[in-house]
Amino acid sequence: MEDILYAPWRDEYVTNKKIQGCVFCHVSSHASEDEGLHVLYRDEHCFMVMNKYPYTPGHFMIIPHAHTDKLEELDPKVWLHMSALAQKGVRLLKEGVRAQGVNIGMNLGKAGGAGIAEHIHMHLVPRWERDTNFITAIAQTRVYSTDFERLFQKIKSLIPQYI
Repeated sequence: MEDILYAPWRDEYVTNKKIQGCVFCHVSSHASEDEGLHVLYRDEHCFMVMNKYPYTPGHFMIIPHAHTDKLEELDPKVWLHMSALAQKGVRLLKEGVRAQGVNIGMNLGKAGGAGIAEHIHMHLVPRWERDTNFITAIAQTRVYSTDFERLFQKIKSLIPQYI
């Protein structure tokens, strides 16, 4: 017998059109679509976007506009700017959504575990004590405990206060 996990909120993912080319370059070059693409913030160097496949609620990424898969070749000014945004993002997650901890990371290259290896990006993953459970390890499934769109709107509303 097969277990079925109903997830009607995934319908948009299944039926939505696929972006051709680099998804991050698409987001970078389509500022007029920020709301639908779940962009939290953008400036001349980077943008911050909610992760569509989050590890935990509130997981977002900081992404340079420059298309590169080589951190070592990123303009140092852009890297420092990303780092400053990460500091502010951690404060936003801790104070704004009451995260008890935050994982920050970059997976560089396919061998390094990057899901989108062609364009570097930094993950900020809010964490709470006891936010892990058996289902991830046993069923290779994640449980998202809150409404994605509502949390996106909440974090976006906090941007002017923290970024």
